[in-house]
Amino acid sequence: MASHLKKTTVALAALLAGGALLLSLDGQAREGAPSAVEPCAGASGWDLACLRQTYARPIAGWPRPQVADGVTPAELAPVSAMPVPSLAPAVVALGQRLFNDPRLSRSNAVACLSCHSPAHSFADSKRVSVGHEGRLGQRNTPGLLGVAQIKPLFWDGRASSLEEQALGPLQHADEMAMDVPALPAKLAALDDYTAQFDAAFGQGAGVTLPRILTALADYQRTLLPPVTRFDTFLEGERTALNDRELLGLHLFRTKARCMTCHSGALLTDQQFHNLGLTYYGRKKYEDLGRYLVTGKDGDVGKFRTPGLRGVAQSGPWMHNGLFPQMVGLLNMYNAGMSRPVPHNAQQAVDPKFPVTSPLLQPLQLTSDEIIALKSFLEVL
Repeated sequence: MASHLKKTTVALAALLAGGALLLSLDGQAREGAPSAVEPCAGASGWDLACLRQTYARPIAGWPRPQVADGVTPAELAPVSAMPVPSLAPAVVALGQRLFNDPRLSRSNAVACLSCHSPAHSFADSKRVSVGHEGRLGQRNTPGLLGVAQIKPLFWDGRASSLEEQALGPLQHADEMAMDVPALPAKLAALDDYTAQFDAAFGQGAGVTLPRILTALADYQRTLLPPVTRFDTFLEGERTALNDRELLGLHLFRTKARCMTCHSGALLTDQQFHNLGLTYYGRKKYEDLGRYLVTGKDGDVGKFRTPGLRGVAQSGPWMHNGLFPQMVGLLNMYNAGMSRPVPHNAQQAVDPKFPVTSPLLQPLQLTSDEIIALKSFLEVL
């Protein structure tokens, strides 16, 4: 994978070569001037005073998002716009305890927290998840910030509720590998769990699997994203972003076309798209994505758009953790992502041969613009 990224970087360097000079944020001359149709850009680079004036307006007066044809994105919104669930505190407290307890696993060594760390936006820092007896999963651990608003769940959308989602890792052989029917009795014999279940669900309720799943789900419903400077900016404090971050926001909305798929308060369209990273036909890396749930040929290689809240802390990125560096990831988006093509007659007529989403197009971002976009993503 490292060699793949190296080749991508070289190819992108060639792609970005040429063009007029751009005055970067650090005052150095760069290649590739922004489009002349931009009111705050010209041959000498971005006019940051103009951007400040533009984004001093109410959000309704900001530049309209540049998105792919047929897409109507939700406007960006602060965390305060997300609904706050009304939940029983005793059930949430029980759910948090269960979430943190490795004894929910067969080995007593793997907790939900093992892969969903608060320090990493409730994801982790590994390429793919590591579970029972050190077994490696196939996919990168998705973050849980704002997960109450996500439906369906998992990269491939195979769970329709948080209760169903909670059951998956508990019983998966490569994750917690628990004998799920035996879990209630196991917990009932530990510490004061029976008393806490009674306090949460009613005297004499006892420990049952549905209550375990409800408690885990309700705790996850409380995992709202933390308020950041981006939220402060959206709520009217227009000095909350520095110049580089402001340019990144503008690029996110316009030239980089990010709002084609990343919009609303959680910055996701909650749809499934093929980004060309299926490795179709390569048994070691192949992942058919949404197809494994629907069985539809057109869903081969499609994965759910992740929300971007806390994205800077949740790397490596993509469903397979392919990108350990955000700049490498943004370079791939800049190139329009990978576009596999059939290499023989058999592949040419294969109805399952994956097709990269037409929503993805080369962006012609300069290296300085990529850094500005990265700076904005780090604020989310």
